Amino acid sequence: MEHRHLGHSGLMISEVTYGNWLTHGELVDGDRATACVRAALDAGITTFDTADVYAQGAAEELLGTALAGERRSALVIASKVCLPTGSGPNDRGLSRKHIVESCEASLRRLRTDYLDLYQAHRFDETTPLEETLIAFDDLVRQGKVLYLGVSEWTAPQIDAALTLVKDLGLRSRIVSNQPQYNMLWRVIEPEIVPLCLREGIGQLAFQPLAQGVLSGKYRPGQEPPAGSRATAGGRAPTFIGRVLGTPLLERVQDLVPLAADHGMSAAQLAIAWVLAQPGVSSVVAGATRPEQVTENAAAAGRPLDEAARKKVDEVLGDLVDRDPAKTAQMMAVKPAWRTA
Repeated sequence: MEHRHLGHSGLMISEVTYGNWLTHGELVDGDRATACVRAALDAGITTFDTADVYAQGAAEELLGTALAGERRSALVIASKVCLPTGSGPNDRGLSRKHIVESCEASLRRLRTDYLDLYQAHRFDETTPLEETLIAFDDLVRQGKVLYLGVSEWTAPQIDAALTLVKDLGLRSRIVSNQPQYNMLWRVIEPEIVPLCLREGIGQLAFQPLAQGVLSGKYRPGQEPPAGSRATAGGRAPTFIGRVLGTPLLERVQDLVPLAADHGMSAAQLAIAWVLAQPGVSSVVAGATRPEQVTENAAAAGRPLDEAARKKVDEVLGDLVDRDPAKTAQMMAVKPAWRTA
């Protein structure tokens, strides 16, 4: 497993991060969750991503249990705050109250005294940005958080936060952005990537496999394989249903020979492609089985040459979405590859 700096910070993170969105507490529990985490550790993964809202706290609890007993300084644990964690009016957003209370709850569930990285899960239009940034800065000053980041913020929102951090003289700055990013969904490239490269913010790219579609296991004209996310319980089928479609599945199959030519599976090709993009510090990949973790981790340290990247563009063609207006709207918009 190779490691990279998170943006221009001194923090080193594994090229593949183990994430537990839609898995721990929804598709994977108990011993199976622990087995996946153990596989990640065995593969050299040191970075683990979760959020307070994942399975309404259960994902953090399972991750905390699975990591119990590990040397804390050898791990990088990241969590997020903003999305609703309850029915109360203050159980959401980026107010000082919710940030502080959510951080304390995450620390308890994860069984740790501090978070290496704490990210604003979305932008909060209802809370003054100054209030949000000062609350985050206070957590850093208290030693409960080491680094700060955002997730699915637009370029203007990130830029406004960077400016305000300087104007307020805050100690901590934004070092990470966690966007959806893969061969198909490239909406961060026109505006966000250039800004982040200039400001030293690293990308923690999630959904590198587009909910598993880029793994090649979903074939056109065939039912989804048993045990896949498309046939699982929880919310996973809803998310993956947004990207399934015959035109896309046909073109993904055209990528399989390209992956084989480079000694990789289609899933590894998808991860290696993201890692080859400018500004990417790590790829956040989830799994429901230990063998998936091992396969994903093996994509680290696998350079992808320019010819291979051009071939990917040729195969996917007009199915690639690069519209920057869709940043932070991925839950609401219809991607270019989704058929009616």
